[in-house]
Amino acid sequence: MTIATSVQRRRFLSQSLVGLAAFTSFPSILSAMGGMQDFPKVIPNKASANFKADVEFDLFCRSGSVSILPGQKTQVQQYSAVLKTGPKHTLIEIPGSYLGPIINLQKGQKVRINLYNQLPEPTVTHWHGLHVPANMDGHPQYTISPGEVLVYEFEVLNRAGMNIYHPHPHEATAKQVYHGLAGALFVRDAEESALELPSGLYEIPIVIQDRRFDHQNQLIYASSRHDHMLGFYGDRIVVNGRPHYQLDVESRAYRLRVLNGSNARIYKLAWDDGTPLTVIGVDGGLLEQPEVKPYVMLAPGERLDVWADFSGRKEGSELVMKSLPFSGVLPKMAERMGGMMQSSLSVGSDYPIFTVRVAKSVSDSPKLPSKLSTIVKHSLSEVANPNNPLPIAISESPMAMLLNGKAYAFNDEQPSERIKVNTIQLIEIFHAHGAGGHGGGMGMGMMKQGGGMGMMMSMAHPIHLHGQQFQIVSRSISTQHSDAYASVRDGFIETGLKDTVLVMPGETVRIIKPFQDFKGLFMFHCHNLEHEDMGMMRDFLVE
Repeated sequence: MTIATSVQRRRFLSQSLVGLAAFTSFPSILSAMGGMQDFPKVIPNKASANFKADVEFDLFCRSGSVSILPGQKTQVQQYSAVLKTGPKHTLIEIPGSYLGPIINLQKGQKVRINLYNQLPEPTVTHWHGLHVPANMDGHPQYTISPGEVLVYEFEVLNRAGMNIYHPHPHEATAKQVYHGLAGALFVRDAEESALELPSGLYEIPIVIQDRRFDHQNQLIYASSRHDHMLGFYGDRIVVNGRPHYQLDVESRAYRLRVLNGSNARIYKLAWDDGTPLTVIGVDGGLLEQPEVKPYVMLAPGERLDVWADFSGRKEGSELVMKSLPFSGVLPKMAERMGGMMQSSLSVGSDYPIFTVRVAKSVSDSPKLPSKLSTIVKHSLSEVANPNNPLPIAISESPMAMLLNGKAYAFNDEQPSERIKVNTIQLIEIFHAHGAGGHGGGMGMGMMKQGGGMGMMMSMAHPIHLHGQQFQIVSRSISTQHSDAYASVRDGFIETGLKDTVLVMPGETVRIIKPFQDFKGLFMFHCHNLEHEDMGMMRDFLVE
């Protein structure tokens, strides 16, 4: 048995080294993923005389410098905004942060946003989570050149929730987000307001990101090819654009609006003293009732609405939000070889994110409502394809990060990617190694995850679907991945509306998603932003 085990181990290491070499050593790896896309040039949308805006503001994409670490300022790219029409609280700056201003909108408002590109490169802004027309969604085909202005006009149709705005130019999204172009967008509605949840000073945005800095405090990005293949990981956590973030609170209940704004890093959020997390909302807004979890998994692009009650804690006491240890999100060959492809802040390790300090003792605090909201849900009896779910097939190999067997290409929708408007669709997201692994077409006969090198390279992917938010129907895991899955499985919340879902290796996730109101191209892609830029992205054509 000892000899056989030794031989097997040597064979594994040999295969792993070959795989790692393939994973990281191709000079043309980025062009092989998605290739440069020649989108047709679209004349930037102008303001419509017939659109009567309740809210209008100018949004600027600019280069700038911000003090993040002691000493020299850091060069960044950032959003800034000027309100032209609407309530004063529509735009709220985060002092001293490279993040864009918080945008506050109300359901039913008509909004005009004038996007000014003052960068030395093309860009476009996507309203992650909002249900807007296709030509207002920030699709890469609407990217504008330096000096151009793009006008967005839409009505806010979403229920209350936390959304995101960030760039979406093809093959440059990751770099622009990493250098600072991102912000939070809150929608409010009457249902949420009636609950009288903590607000104002007691509602705190928590944007979690990881970054690397050089000795001159400048951002380091994608220094090696494996930074693209695995996604880019920093070695320092910043919250709301600040390192060593500390939140001073009163001994009462707060509402923490948490966003994973990292390019690739997945977090396993938990309080350091074992206090459970009380979750009241996710991507698509409030849950119907609170859920109490020992920890919550949070992938890039996902959001959490957390009820954090510090009542009864002594003045001067501290509580730390941590990311707890977990496994299974990186390829097995990377994990088994000691995480050699990770940053010094290892993926799946134990580390602090921010500290809460009770600065003042008070006696009054709001109570957690037992009923939060009513979610309009769709049943399987309503879907147009109950026996034929639309596939989102994930596959990785040394030269390919693919969805449905293909890298991104404009105007390249496959039959399963063409959808009738005003229908409700069942979608199945799964790993499909060994089928169309180098860009070939994938039909409904595509293989689910099997063995070989593809399986060794399998990793977790946060899949984001543009347009309306969806509900999770089921999750299932293959037996060969069940051990690693046990370290994350209790951290998923499946009862709310979502627009981004983490799909672990060997996992199959079924969702129900409406495609209502608007025709046109709506993207779906991996929200590991390096994977997206390498072509792990496709379009649904709603017609």
